[in-house]
Amino acid sequence: MEEKKYEAIVEAILFTMGESVELERIAKTLELDTERTKKIIEHLMQRYEDDGVGVKIMELDGSYQMCTKGEMYEYLMKIAKQPKKHVLTDVLLETLSIIAYKQPITKAEIEKIRGVSCDHAVNKLVEYNLVCELGRLDAPGRPLLFGTTEEFLRSFGVQSIDELPVLSPVQVEEFKQEAEAEMHMKLDI
Repeated sequence: MEEKKYEAIVEAILFTMGESVELERIAKTLELDTERTKKIIEHLMQRYEDDGVGVKIMELDGSYQMCTKGEMYEYLMKIAKQPKKHVLTDVLLETLSIIAYKQPITKAEIEKIRGVSCDHAVNKLVEYNLVCELGRLDAPGRPLLFGTTEEFLRSFGVQSIDELPVLSPVQVEEFKQEAEAEMHMKLDI
């Protein structure tokens, strides 16, 4: 194998691992001795010293790690401070709507309505600050109660949960019929 291919493999290993990797492990992966592997890594390190590159390879007590150059720190801080746009998947929206309409509500009650586990969805909604813990239910196990936050109200442009749209009984019945038809189609398949 040519040198460029070995360098590409080392680069991929260090980039993907994200943490330091021992020279011996890299050498074993390349099926080379440690001396030749060290030369390949040192050549890569020299290439990364170029001013036009934002990353470098550091040696840490016989291990190597790819990391960002110090002069890039201010740019990393700028990007880290930019607000992240949270994407609400169908699962998250469904879980959020259950919480919004039924609050305060426990995870078990959400799962009973959805029919599947909701741990991940509730955790994501808490992370996005759309849902928060409101306390504990006075019942065996003292499960957490969840409800919406002010951020939820801001995001959805309502002043209170009382402004959430109300479904008419006709719409509820239509949704039930659609769900039942969908279930029958799945059972027939």
